[in-house]
Amino acid sequence: MSNIVYIATSLDGYIADKNNKIDWLHEVPNPEGSDMGFGNFMDRIDALVMGRNTLDMVLSFDCEWPYPKPVFVLSNTMAEVPAGYEDKIFLVKGELKDVVGQINAQGFNSLYIDGGVTIQNFLKEDMIDEMIITTIPTLLGGGISLFGELAAPLKFKHVESQQFLGCIVQNSFVRDKSLIPS
Repeated sequence: MSNIVYIATSLDGYIADKNNKIDWLHEVPNPEGSDMGFGNFMDRIDALVMGRNTLDMVLSFDCEWPYPKPVFVLSNTMAEVPAGYEDKIFLVKGELKDVVGQINAQGFNSLYIDGGVTIQNFLKEDMIDEMIITTIPTLLGGGISLFGELAAPLKFKHVESQQFLGCIVQNSFVRDKSLIPS
């Protein structure tokens, strides 16, 4: 069972600009339409876990539903799934360990964790096993940061770097729990 972050950030570590926009993600020319490994990543996972704000952002895109896997949305306020998505989106709430346990019990063991607050909350609970962070060479100077405060440092081991489109770098890290007292 693993919880994996797959996300893009600006060079200065933001996932959205000061206006909560992400258009800067698409400023690098991509004439061949490279997915930069996203398809292979989606093949590795069983389901997604995201927060309500991330769901709202995805629903605002002018495209078809992008996820072929079940999407579990963490929300304490959402009462029902938007019409037309009943077989794609499932609402969950509660303590993260309990929610992940319930999702795992349904046979979904490799989870894609998405959304700033959701990722930060999983990190606070030390529930992230792997992070794949794609860095776009743009300085935003502010916005929504990928990382927040933690009670204690979390150690990760760098396992791979890839370059895409001559300027985008994707780094993969796995949680290094070798220094955690048992």
